[in-house]
Amino acid sequence: MPAYLYIFLLKSGALYIGTTKNLEKCYERHISGTGDGTRLEDPPVSLIYSEEHKSFSNARKREAQIKRWTRAKKEAFVAGDIDKLREHSESRK
Repeated sequence: MPAYLYIFLLKSGALYIGTTKNLEKCYERHISGTGDGTRLEDPPVSLIYSEEHKSFSNARKREAQIKRWTRAKKEAFVAGDIDKLREHSESRK
């Protein structure tokens, strides 16, 4: 069964990164305030990125990897800006 890594842009401008087996249901739960880790005062504004994985375990590993990144690196990744992504990767070495 596939699983998904997702990134929501929250009302506050923060990025929320998580994993799920049902992306549509997950978004609806976060919007209603019943999703894990979100509150009604800072709901998602939009789904800005998602990846499908073959297993939930693989999606969780990817989530852990991306959560360690800087905000700038996450933004470059979501925007598909490979040059900036590389730049932010090199700056941490």
